[in-house]
Amino acid sequence: MASRAKPEGIRGALQAAHPDLRVLLNPQKPRRNSFEVTLLSEGKEVSLWSGIKKGPPRKLKFPEPAVLLSALEEALKSQ
Repeated sequence: MASRAKPEGIRGALQAAHPDLRVLLNPQKPRRNSFEVTLLSEGKEVSLWSGIKKGPPRKLKFPEPAVLLSALEEALKSQ
């Protein structure tokens, strides 16, 4: 899978579930072997996913969209 394919897929899943969300990807090349998702809302940052300490294998560093959507729902409920 291309290096941007997984992040683009996750962006699509988040936007499909919450069309009002603005989802931004790193404009520059991200840190090697890491994937993180952070919710920024009203000046607060909430980590939804960090794959830095996960793996090997490398595929564990990337969340399944359902896992990330669940984390997003929990974060939105607690706000």
